[in-house]
Formats: sequence, C-alpha cells, structure tokens
Amino acid sequence: MFQPLGFEQSSVITSLGRMMYYTTVGSPWQDEMTASQDRETLVFLHGFGGGSSAYEWSKVYPAFAAEYRILAPDLLGWGFSSHPARNYTIEDYLTTIREFLQQTCNGAVTVIASSLTAAFTIRLAIAHPELFKSLILTTPAGLADFGQNSRSLFAQLIGIPILDQLIYSTGVATEAGIRSFLEQRQFAKPNRVYEEIVQAYLESAKQPNAEYAALSFVRGDLSFDLSLYIQQLTIPTAIIWGQKSQFTGLEVGRRLAQLNPQAIKFFQELEDVGLTPQLELPAVTIGFIRKYLSLLSESPTSVTY
Repeated sequence: MFQPLGFEQSSVITSLGRMMYYTTVGSPWQDEMTASQDRETLVFLHGFGGGSSAYEWSKVYPAFAAEYRILAPDLLGWGFSSHPARNYTIEDYLTTIREFLQQTCNGAVTVIASSLTAAFTIRLAIAHPELFKSLILTTPAGLADFGQNSRSLFAQLIGIPILDQLIYSTGVATEAGIRSFLEQRQFAKPNRVYEEIVQAYLESAKQPNAEYAALSFVRGDLSFDLSLYIQQLTIPTAIIWGQKSQFTGLEVGRRLAQLNPQAIKFFQELEDVGLTPQLELPAVTIGFIRKYLSLLSESPTSVTY
C-alpha cells in the first residue's frame, strides 16, 4: 500500500534479525542499459518515533531512482523488519546499520538519515569511515546533547513495567495517538499531516512486538550526547534543520555544527518545518539533497549557513 512505484522489498540477515529494505527493480527506473548495480548508491535511514519506518523517506527517494541505486531499510524493531523482544541499545543500531551497509554496498556510499538515526550515523562514520562517501542529515541529534536531560514525565511512566505496554497499545499505536504525535510533535503545521501518513505510521506501530523499539526510544535508552563525538567526524556532511523541531531546538543544531566546521560543510535552516522535512516538505527536501550531493562531492573547505 505504501510502496513507491518501481520499488520492491528485499532483505538481509543481521546479527539481530532480518532487515527489510526497499530498492528499485526494473521499469520505470532501470532497464538493461541502466542496471542499478552500475550506479552510485544512496542509502536513506529513517528516524524513531511511534510507527517510524522507511515510509518516512518514500516521498523523497523515488526522485533519485533514475540516477542512483536506492536503498531504504526499515531499521530493526520498525516497519517490516524483525522485531526482537528486547530492550534496544545504541550498540544494537550501530551494529545492524553497519551490517546492512556492509552486506548491501560495495565501497563508500552517501547516507541520508534523520533525527536520532542521523546521530547514530555520525558515530558509525567515525568508527567506520570507509563505509561513507558523504552524509546528508536532517536534524541529527542524540537527544541528550550538551548534557541536556530530555526525560519527561511520560518517559518516566513508560519505564514502569506493564504500564508501558498499556500506554503503548492504548495511547501510541492507535490512529488518534499517531495523528496527535505527528501533528503536535513531528510537524510544524498540523494541516500537512494527511491520512496516508497516519495510516503508514499506524501499520508500522501495530506490527508484533513493535512496542519494544518504540519504548526503548521513549524511555531514553537510545539517547546520548552527540557533542562528545561530533568533533571526530571526518566525512563531508550537510545538515538540514527544521526551525520548529520539537525534540531538539535549532540552537542545539547550530552548536553541534560549529564544533566541526572541517567536516560539516553546510548547515541549512528550514522555516516553518519540524522534525521531518522529508514528509512535511518533500519537494524542498529533494531540492536540498540534490544540491548537497553536488556540493559535497566538491568538498568545500568551510561551513556555510
């Protein structure tokens, strides 16, 4: 229902389970003269939240399918990938994203990632720079940046056994819960949340054991201080930051970028946009990705705001 034209699901097996991903197959994006294996690869990684999945990038990545080989996975615990019944850790995602890249890509690739996953990607690029050509990141934040404590009363309630499952099933994995989250926390303008987005998130949120990854995220188990790592980044990077991001403010993004102007070449602010510009303003996001794909390949020498 939510699979773009010309894409199909494939999968790889990681150390924690199967990761599903979307990639191009045949018409209309490729033919015998333009086999995807001969193209440069773009990998799109979604962020976290109730019902997150590769759908988050589905209004963006088809725009690049005629020129690039596209990979858009559902991360472990999300979408149609495996949902191990476990408390997820940062290391779980660093490991499985690395394994995904090593199994599906030959050589360094450009990764386009959002929010907390984008912060994980920075850490992975520090540890394994050979996997990355460049990074284009929307609102990359560890959610505990510069020592901030992001744990809310809701997060504390989620930490109570049994009650956490009840809150997820009755307050998160429902149509009303998903719509409220998107309208109030993820988008700057509620009228940009349309029915297909709600249903796609709801389908992901209702997968068996989907609560485990979502609760690990809400509890803060996956949060960390990105400012302690970002200065070690060497991969050419562009950052896009919605001015009305609810989870992490614009000033945090500016401070993070200023810690490493050698690697972070561009910092683009977007007015009237929240956490996920790729869903809220996909055409604008496509334009900036296309711009930075070109500019990062030229490797400019100083950060641009």
